[in-house]
Amino acid sequence: MTYPTPPPQRSTYSTLTTSSGIRPAAPTPPKRRSRRWLALPIAAAVVAAGFGGGLIASSVQNDPAPVVFQQALPERVITAQPASSTVTPDTAAVGTTVIPSIVTVEVGNVTNGSFAVTGSGSGVVLDVDGNIATNDHVVAGGSEARVILSDGRIYDAELVGTDPLTDLAVLKVSTGDLTPIALGSTDDLVIGTPTIAVGSPLGLEGGPSLSVGVLSAVGREVQTGPETILYGMLQTDAPITSGSSGGSLVDAEGKLIGITTAVGVSAIGVEGIGFATPVEIVERVTSEIIATGSVSHALLGIGGDTAYDATTDGGLAPVGVDVRDVTSGSAADAAGIIVGDVITAVDGTAVLTMDELITALRRVGAGDIVEISLSDGRTVTPTLASR
Repeated sequence: MTYPTPPPQRSTYSTLTTSSGIRPAAPTPPKRRSRRWLALPIAAAVVAAGFGGGLIASSVQNDPAPVVFQQALPERVITAQPASSTVTPDTAAVGTTVIPSIVTVEVGNVTNGSFAVTGSGSGVVLDVDGNIATNDHVVAGGSEARVILSDGRIYDAELVGTDPLTDLAVLKVSTGDLTPIALGSTDDLVIGTPTIAVGSPLGLEGGPSLSVGVLSAVGREVQTGPETILYGMLQTDAPITSGSSGGSLVDAEGKLIGITTAVGVSAIGVEGIGFATPVEIVERVTSEIIATGSVSHALLGIGGDTAYDATTDGGLAPVGVDVRDVTSGSAADAAGIIVGDVITAVDGTAVLTMDELITALRRVGAGDIVEISLSDGRTVTPTLASR
């Protein structure tokens, strides 16, 4: 296929949809995509309606009257090194370790002294103080919440705070007899790494359940509405069912690597892929909610597009982020970033595309200082502002 000249600045994404399942549509030539401002939104996983065809990015909350939200996912190839080992997790041991840290979250309303459940999801115990992480869309369906521990105990839950942009929330219960989950890391994960999902599907009695799969992809971009996008998402084929929103995705050691957030559904049904919010963003957002009751998201203050350079064999390769706009007085402006700069790394992590830049910055918050490398050899250290 012949690409237009001059070289494009942005790849276009085609809808993934076929009558027999989902697969990439016929490739389209890269072209410049509309610029995006680095306000760093980490979007909610309850996707908006209005997107026909393609794959559904559906929340996995057990809603008595579920709404199906259609959403076309972008065609994108995720590159990663193959798994360096063939470690087989001891799933029984992982279950023994993780299940006590997983809860069922029920939301509803109190009528005449009785708790009427309107929906349910899952949650993950963060600390012995009673703080529990879940999804924003889990707690959004009622005025009251309660938590059922894995051993069957039930506690009323207080909503500490919520962040729709990351689809995360924190509940708190008044008992210290809890088993916090161990936190892992996504930094060294490779495709093929074993993953285990533990949640409370369908709000069934009897405690959490466990399903096993592998890490299918990293760095997924999932658009959940006209202006809401999840960046850097983990993809797994470990079965994730309704009611598992807010549950855990853990590694072979039982350490948390993500909060299960959405599943993929096409016109023929569930496609066997799920998406989890990486533990690094979970840790940052929930810690801020616990400390302050709210979350401030970072703003760099540029608009840009992926920059491409021609390869020696006639192709095009992404090489960074071409800065096309700089907001006057912004963090980028104060640090000396100008139109025409190409951003190539953040805090020593290479960024080749606009999506990778957003993903690299999603782990930091307002007021943080980051080191940004530019293609001309300069390094700047902006103090990020707040959205």
